[in-house]
Amino acid sequence: MTGSIAAYKSADILRRLCEKGFKVSVVMTKEAEHFITPTTLSALAGEKVYREMFEHGDDSWQMPHIRLAEEADILLVAPATAAMIGKFAYGIADNLLTCVALATKAKILIAPAMNTEMYHNRIVQENCARLKTLGVHFIDPVKGKLACGTTGEGHIADVETIVGAVVRAVK
Repeated sequence: MTGSIAAYKSADILRRLCEKGFKVSVVMTKEAEHFITPTTLSALAGEKVYREMFEHGDDSWQMPHIRLAEEADILLVAPATAAMIGKFAYGIADNLLTCVALATKAKILIAPAMNTEMYHNRIVQENCARLKTLGVHFIDPVKGKLACGTTGEGHIADVETIVGAVVRAVK
């Protein structure tokens, strides 16, 4: 999960995936914590939320990005900001989520959420196209009310659409 106002929908996505029997490990960026708390997501997932590259504890010798990458059947990034899409497109591994994405062999699904002009920016579109050629799947945003007060394409896809994409991806 990345830092977007659409992060509030992640709680519903998480809840619905868990109801369908998925074991969900939540990885959130520091920016995402501005929009939703790790406590909320932990309660819904029934497990710890991963936020830091190197967390201290009984298993501090382990590399969480490698373990999470190996355990994943699907890597869903919802919401995905323009910044995160750009980092994925060019292999910039500067946080836990980007490192998991680079280390996993799992299918990657990205649900973008951003301002219309950002979404349609040529750089963002080229980053999306690059990722698609690398086998990353996108759950396209829809037209809707955006955090900036405008209405346009860039609104994260509906929760049911995202959950359905995950279910189809594991089949």
